[in-house]
Amino acid sequence: MSASEFWPGEQRKAAPAADEVDEAAVEDVVGAAVSEPSEDTEDFEEPGFDEPDEEEAEDDEADEADEDDAEEEPEDDPVEEAEPLLRLAGHAPGDLNVPDDVAVLEGAPMGGRRGVGIVAARFNGDVTNRLLESALDELERAGVARELVTVMAVPGAFELPLGAMALAKTRRYSAIVALGCVIRGETAHFDYVAGEAASGLQLAALETGVPVAFGVLTVDTLEQAIARADKGAEAVRTALEMADLFAQLRAQAKA
Repeated sequence: MSASEFWPGEQRKAAPAADEVDEAAVEDVVGAAVSEPSEDTEDFEEPGFDEPDEEEAEDDEADEADEDDAEEEPEDDPVEEAEPLLRLAGHAPGDLNVPDDVAVLEGAPMGGRRGVGIVAARFNGDVTNRLLESALDELERAGVARELVTVMAVPGAFELPLGAMALAKTRRYSAIVALGCVIRGETAHFDYVAGEAASGLQLAALETGVPVAFGVLTVDTLEQAIARADKGAEAVRTALEMADLFAQLRAQAKA
């Protein structure tokens, strides 16, 4: 049937304009599509999502965690070589090894009938008292009788060399032990006192030939001094060892 022919009794409808939509035609098409589905769409089901297995879920979570860690981890900075740590001061371990075919002259920290003189500084008396107690205990362990020990008290560390020299010149003592404490302050006083005490005690030993052990603490704080109060015993062992060494040397000279 052409566009100009109509059924009897049917009124002609005006054709829609180009920019207008034929609403009746749209309703007919939509209604037909809903009421009469095609064979192709009858068995169609909306796509569903199967639940993943537990193992797959764990793998997915692990992958996601790795991805998160990868995102959070910053890029590695270039490795810088660490500076070596400063080595703390201390005594080097080990004993002196002397070949068997060489004569060895070595003393031992032994007491016996040796007289020992101790010169002690009153300055910083709390520390010096600890040093003196440590020294007397060590003399007792070494077998030196109390009546063979003489303690000379001097004002401070600066006077220790003079006291040690006076004791050594009496020739009554086989060894001298100098005890004292010098704590660093805000001025150069520490350097002068500590330095002169060390050099003076060495001079007393060199001039008299009597061993003088250096038991003077030269520290920065009072806490450091108290922690080193056992240096009194160390000074005693040094003095007795040198006294025994000199005794052996004199015996060999007489022989």
